[in-house]
Amino acid sequence: MPQPLSARHSQPRTPEDYAIGIICALAVEKAAFQAMLDDVHDPLPTVEGDENSYTFGRIGAHNVVVACLPAGMMGNNSAATVANDMLRSFPIKIGLMVGVGGGVWSNKVDMRLGDVVVNQPDGKHGGVVQWDFGKIEKGGIFKRTGSLNKPPRVLLNALQDVKTKHMIEGDSLAEHLSQMVANKPFMAQTFGYQGAECDQLYQAAYEHIGGETCEECDPDQVIERLPPRTSSAPKIYYGNIASGNEGVKHGLTRDRIAAEEGIICFEMEAAGLIDSFPCLVIRGICDYADSHKNKRWQPYAASAAAAYAKELLLVIPTAEVAKTQTADETIRAADNYDYRLEGASKPVARLMFYNYGSVRGKNILQNTTMSGNSNSLTFS
Repeated sequence: MPQPLSARHSQPRTPEDYAIGIICALAVEKAAFQAMLDDVHDPLPTVEGDENSYTFGRIGAHNVVVACLPAGMMGNNSAATVANDMLRSFPIKIGLMVGVGGGVWSNKVDMRLGDVVVNQPDGKHGGVVQWDFGKIEKGGIFKRTGSLNKPPRVLLNALQDVKTKHMIEGDSLAEHLSQMVANKPFMAQTFGYQGAECDQLYQAAYEHIGGETCEECDPDQVIERLPPRTSSAPKIYYGNIASGNEGVKHGLTRDRIAAEEGIICFEMEAAGLIDSFPCLVIRGICDYADSHKNKRWQPYAASAAAAYAKELLLVIPTAEVAKTQTADETIRAADNYDYRLEGASKPVARLMFYNYGSVRGKNILQNTTMSGNSNSLTFS
């Protein structure tokens, strides 16, 4: 009997064969994505100093390399480090951040656990907002200044293509999920749909009572969402994703930030990637970013996000990837701008960096010496 595609190993390849990079934050996210691969490839050597652990494989016509943040090292800083190491070892042209997040339900966006959110620019933001970074203005008002770059053009084009396909044919997420379980039966129970009866959204002001489950919580505080879903298949939403170094765990905080910035999902890693690893952020909804969080829905939500990532990659022509700049080239092009202070007549001698990610200093200024720390660099 022939082996399923996901169990076969292809002919030897080189690092140059991998132009699509996938970054996950949790082992459950990497497991879900790895189970979506059509083919698994043999390991490859990486450059000296690259401490990431990689999985190599194929989806459709595309070779992909998958990395996961180290255990216990969550947040933007860790994500930026993993991304930078990946870019040193592989000529990445397309990046995807695939995993789980907290959803924002409203009468306008009827989001449920297991649905998928994809970041998309809206004119005000590039699709990812760093919710916990900003400045205090007059009157003690906190102004958020952490809006980040939009995804690269090749991925925005792919978003339009996949939306068009879904309007004409419907999406294939349910089929991808079914195929994953058929190929990996062991995953069926944990990574399968957890049931509408286990999807409960509480009033924003109602805080969690008890242990890991909501058994002791007041059922009268559950929001009745009508009409009920007639299918367990994930729905897909596009919009702004809020990212921070800490998760949002209170309903009132969630709703306030969501209203201020038009947020439909919260997560913890994307802000560390967007400016140093041009990518699209795909999140399966595993909770509602409130105090009632638990991990029951994480595997299924991760699988739904991986299914969307597969759907997206299947509509991207290999020719489009081939003609796209590498992420490193894109970053270098941005670094080579002639930075000037407002009103100054010559390039700046001092640059202030306001971000949580690592600073890529090469090619910013030529023939200079540099001193300072991660917050302030002085060139002379």
